[in-house]
Amino acid sequence: MFGQLSNSMKTHFLKVEKTARYCTLGEMNQQTRNIWIVCHGYGQLAPYFIDKFKVLEDGSTFIIAPEALSRFYLEGFSGRVGATWMTKEERESDIEDYVEYLEKLHKELTHGYPEEQFKLNILGFSQGVATVCRWAVSKKKNFDKLVLWAGIFPPDLNTDFQFSMETFQEKEVYIVYGKRDPLLKEEHLEEIELLGSKFRNLKVIIFNGKHEINEQVLNQLK
Repeated sequence: MFGQLSNSMKTHFLKVEKTARYCTLGEMNQQTRNIWIVCHGYGQLAPYFIDKFKVLEDGSTFIIAPEALSRFYLEGFSGRVGATWMTKEERESDIEDYVEYLEKLHKELTHGYPEEQFKLNILGFSQGVATVCRWAVSKKKNFDKLVLWAGIFPPDLNTDFQFSMETFQEKEVYIVYGKRDPLLKEEHLEEIELLGSKFRNLKVIIFNGKHEINEQVLNQLK
């Protein structure tokens, strides 16, 4: 389909401003005691993803669902649209962009409020798991709770694993997955077991479901 690239071609990169979409539930104010930043999986959109977290609303919780920066048609050239945090093409640039995006969003929405006022809870679902891990490690986030739902700690962070250990060791870290998740492979279960031996506060929650957000588990995580 694609011909051979010209030997004389040069690849260049240009930083541009981009408009990002995010959705929220609740309000950020003096009564806020919990913030949840929830990152969706491959092919999902923020408005539909955040709707799954309504159970967390209690008058003192502010929920933020950033949407990945690249959208595409899920089938063919029309119809339903989804978003992705990255692909294998120029992945390092995509990772850098979404890390900076998440950092700017977090700072902007909490500006003017002291950190000690609220707990910062971070949740990634499926592709969003690697997304939140890279952000948390890269920006050394002082989070209270990290939830890795239907995904695992990204292997490329092994280069910064010592910091990851120091960052996550004293934090609440959860791995959540459905026992009937068709995307869960044997190597994922082995990785979960390995992480359990390294993070002493790691908790694993298994629910009777598939590749999905489960309301009962969210109630456990409140």
